[in-house]
Amino acid sequence: MNKNRYLLCLLLCGLMLYYAAPRMGVFNGGTEGIFAISWLALALFVIAGNLTALLYAPKKAAPAGKQPRRMADRKQIRSFGR
Repeated sequence: MNKNRYLLCLLLCGLMLYYAAPRMGVFNGGTEGIFAISWLALALFVIAGNLTALLYAPKKAAPAGKQPRRMADRKQIRSFGR
C-alpha cells in the first residue's frame, strides 16, 4: 500500500515539475528568482525522499505459519521409525 503512495507522489511531483519548470524564471532577479530556485530545490527533495522510501522499503515478513522448516525437522518428519 505504501509503495503505491510513494509512486503516486513521484508521479504528481513529476507532473508539477513538467508544468511549472518551463514557466519559472530561475535567472530572474529579486524574489521571483529566489522563489523559483527554492521551489525547484524542494521539489527535488520530495523526489529524493520518495525514491529513497520506495527503493529501501523493508520487505514484508513471512506469516508465522509459513516459515520454512529447518533441515533437521524435515528429516525427522520423513523418517518412518522413531
